[in-house]
Amino acid sequence: QVQLVESGGGLVQAGGSLRLSCAASRSIFSLNAMGWYRQAPGKQRELVASIGRGGTATYADSVRGRFTMSRGNGQNTVNLQMNSLKPEDTGVYYCAAGKLTSPPRDYWGQGIQVTVSS
Repeated sequence: QVQLVESGGGLVQAGGSLRLSCAASRSIFSLNAMGWYRQAPGKQRELVASIGRGGTATYADSVRGRFTMSRGNGQNTVNLQMNSLKPEDTGVYYCAAGKLTSPPRDYWGQGIQVTVSS
């Protein structure tokens, strides 16, 4: 089992920035992939960004160039730097880990709210 805890969400104006962090209960290097998903009200959960063992991040078209996913300085953290935020980025953001899966979907955090006001 892997426990994931997100932090860093909140309310920001359009054009602003937020940084999300996800702390895992074990080394992320023991996992196949880590990722961030989001779910807006009335919509399906969508993959925003993911990073595999090789360390290269991939992004949804809607966030490419504005969001950056990275591994933290330690063994157990991934981050999502979100710049030039838009109201349509509003939603609950979930950290996910994949023991074998990629995109990751084996373990989930509890989710954290991000609200972008216009």
